Amino acid sequence: MAHRVTGVLIFFFLFVHVLDTSLVRVSPEAYDKVVATYKNPVVNLMEYGLVAAILFHALNGLRVIAVDFWSKGPKYQRQMLWAVVGIWVVLMAGAFYPVLQHTLRELFGS
Repeated sequence: MAHRVTGVLIFFFLFVHVLDTSLVRVSPEAYDKVVATYKNPVVNLMEYGLVAAILFHALNGLRVIAVDFWSKGPKYQRQMLWAVVGIWVVLMAGAFYPVLQHTLRELFGS
């Protein structure tokens, strides 16, 4: 279920990304205004969520491929799921400061 949810969330992000990027051809000023609205802590937290969704979707996709194409995949799918979750947690912890540094500096100072 989480794989499908993250896939839908990524799709909607890509849809919005294409729309706001296409503004640059219509009106560079409008594009600059839209991009300026993205520079706030709420959007930065959403960016961290996007990183989480993409990373989980990618790692779980590899697990799904292993389950489908490896003869022992179905037998080890639970262990592979826990491995995916563990790797995801470690990578998300590592991404915390690089992604959220602007918000952390804004909220708590340099």
